[in-house]
Amino acid sequence: MQRETSFDVIIVGAGAAGLMCAIEAGKRGRRVAVLERSDRIGKKILISGGGRCNFTNLHTKPENFLSANPHFCKSALARYTPVDFIALVEKHGIAYHEKTLGQLFCDGSSCQIVDMLLRECDAAGVRIFLNAGNIRIERENSSFAVGVADQAFQATSLVIATGGLSIPKMGATSFGYDLARRFMLAIREPYPALVPLTFNTEDSKDYAGLAGISTEVIASLGRRSFREGMLFTHRGLSGPAVLQISSYWQKETAITIDLAPGKELTADFRDSATPRNLAAVKASFRKYLPARLADRWIDLHPPADFTNHSLTELERLAHNWQFVPDGTEGFSKAEVTAGGIDTDELSAQTMECKKVPGLYFIGEVVDVTGHLGGFNFQWAWASGAAAGQAV
Repeated sequence: MQRETSFDVIIVGAGAAGLMCAIEAGKRGRRVAVLERSDRIGKKILISGGGRCNFTNLHTKPENFLSANPHFCKSALARYTPVDFIALVEKHGIAYHEKTLGQLFCDGSSCQIVDMLLRECDAAGVRIFLNAGNIRIERENSSFAVGVADQAFQATSLVIATGGLSIPKMGATSFGYDLARRFMLAIREPYPALVPLTFNTEDSKDYAGLAGISTEVIASLGRRSFREGMLFTHRGLSGPAVLQISSYWQKETAITIDLAPGKELTADFRDSATPRNLAAVKASFRKYLPARLADRWIDLHPPADFTNHSLTELERLAHNWQFVPDGTEGFSKAEVTAGGIDTDELSAQTMECKKVPGLYFIGEVVDVTGHLGGFNFQWAWASGAAAGQAV
């Protein structure tokens, strides 16, 4: 026998966006139910930032986001800013610090952010139902009927905050996209973003032995460039600069990598006393690059001779490595999913579907994807707040 429970708002997904939506709706007196298929809330929050949660970025602006419609995110981001979330963090006495480039982390554990959200939900009268798998959703006149095991929920507003396909071991599913298709909503093809890139066969042979080496680079693709760390792995390249550029990469496209930004690797050879041989070239490169990388690079790109022209060409190559990845490490290693519910289907002010009144999509499931560094959390808070203030 089913137990029927009536609410004003049902939110599917107890991640960052869903919980923020619940808090804002609850504070407005709405009766809110959050349904979470896992056995605990905020799983991706808990693992983020190495367990310290990079919960926002001080420098958040629309330019930090990818979307087929780059203007869509502006309204929500303007109405719920990093300052607003920081005020919430400070209200709960959570110590935090700026690590680099505006990235804010907890001094302690990411558990503090999850606990904070849970306390805010409690204060707002939000009810959270865990282990809510195999959710069934039907549209009934002007409301939604949601079935979970032996319980039947009903509400006039339904918010989908189920995230993307990234990190399936954490419970990621295609639920949000599948539901959108049922309601005939357009979807931008989801793909892995902020993800390590893999070597092609030739590069694997040349560079796989450098696994574990990191160095600061500029990774560029078209008009986009990121100056941050790059890490060689057994399978390819990772590190912040590569993760950032991966969101823009398309199959068979070359990424330009400057291995030594702002450095003149062959500067020693302006001194006529410097011997012109391979040992001297490697020694010069080692001043600015990790020794193993410097040696491997010279072994792979030895100068034709030691004339000024050849040394200039060697310098140019090191600042313009044309890296063509074989692919990415996929959703299993991607920090986020790009693509998703087409923003043309949603109101930028409220996140409500234009075709289906009362149905909302927020967070990662929407075609808005942030750069690395706390931007995706800020989109979660902002889109969740936008919906929470409208339902």
